[in-house]
Amino acid sequence: MKIVIAGAGEVGSHLAKMLSNEEQDIVIIDSDARKLVSLENYNLMTYQGNATSFRDLKSVRIGSADLFIAVTPYETTNVLACSIAKRLGTKTTVARIDNFEFLSKEHQEFFAQMGVDDLIYPEYLAAEEMRNALHRTWVRNWFELMDGELVVVGVKLRENSRIVGHHLREITHDARTFHVAAIKRNRETIIPRGDDRILANDIAYIATTHEHIDEVAEACGKVNVKVEKVLVVGGNTIAEQLALLLGKDYRIKVIEENLERCEELAARLPDTSVVHGSARDIDLLEEEGIGDYDLFVALTPSSEANILGCMMAKEHGVPKTIAEVEDLQYINEAEALNIGTIINKKLLASSKIFQMMLDKDKTTSKCLALADAEVAELVVQEGSKVTRAAVKDVKWPHDMTLAGLVRDGEGQLVTGDTRLRAGDHVVVFCLAGAINKTEKMFS
Repeated sequence: MKIVIAGAGEVGSHLAKMLSNEEQDIVIIDSDARKLVSLENYNLMTYQGNATSFRDLKSVRIGSADLFIAVTPYETTNVLACSIAKRLGTKTTVARIDNFEFLSKEHQEFFAQMGVDDLIYPEYLAAEEMRNALHRTWVRNWFELMDGELVVVGVKLRENSRIVGHHLREITHDARTFHVAAIKRNRETIIPRGDDRILANDIAYIATTHEHIDEVAEACGKVNVKVEKVLVVGGNTIAEQLALLLGKDYRIKVIEENLERCEELAARLPDTSVVHGSARDIDLLEEEGIGDYDLFVALTPSSEANILGCMMAKEHGVPKTIAEVEDLQYINEAEALNIGTIINKKLLASSKIFQMMLDKDKTTSKCLALADAEVAELVVQEGSKVTRAAVKDVKWPHDMTLAGLVRDGEGQLVTGDTRLRAGDHVVVFCLAGAINKTEKMFS
């Protein structure tokens, strides 16, 4: 598939790097040559040019592109670039926007007529992710796959978990309702085997089905906390969208350092309490009763401040915390700390765009919501290697595992005796960069 990305900012660059590992034909275009330098060592082509220039788009052969993704900082540029790309022959276009009104279903036909097939709003995706985390306070990550038939949860395990201290083969033998697909330990993601032992402070990624979620929570020693009061530090766009999503059902307070922004939020969010102050002011946070809140959300521009803020909130007894960590190099460090759920717009946007790619490649859907691992949905093809023997007798790569499958519309876990059939939709958990060799086994 040929994919052209306009905009080598944070989202565009991260997306280009991820796609370059997928054996796709990638071109990234930006008017700033300095932003392209860091991408030259990846398996892609860079081009210095203007995303709204007919000449520049023709130079990268936009007419032969299967997918055009415009993720410059300016939504007007993105929409116009998609319109031009579509007119020049691109099959599918995606524009990054920062206006929630554009996502309304009543406006889809308008954008389609302009040549924009899909819209992506990373800040809104982040707010949605936070809303979901609010309903499931005991998990760090929650992925619904195959239209919800399978669920993968990321859980930080403590000493009170009954699976801590046990080998994976013991857990698999005793629990037929869930499967530990991966472990995050000491900043490293591990694809465990039968002789691997689960340790306290591991983050376990567990595959299961909806009807067995409560069993997974019990096995992990977790209890869901009902959230009623929410404290948000940092009044950015994500904070505004989160407050709008939660509406009047929760008591929400936002602390923002910029006075002008405070006034904007107060006018736009009449049901939300807005306080002028710094997230770094511990006295202010204590004065506002930080320990009385059920959920603490850190959305300042500083990843470091958000991480520290969540750690402080935990020390004050807040049961659930969420941190926006936009610096990818900090994610592994942050996951090793006691700060709850981590949100990263780049990873969420990448996941969303990969899902959009399903329209072009019906055999694969990737969900890159982790920094160094991939969750892939693969369709078993007739005559593929994986159909020739039971799962336990297939020679699988060491950096992947089968998390579950959907057969005849029903989700189920995979055991050693499972025999895959053509048409099965299989969820694979693998380390970053391992998806290509895994895909070949299913084709």
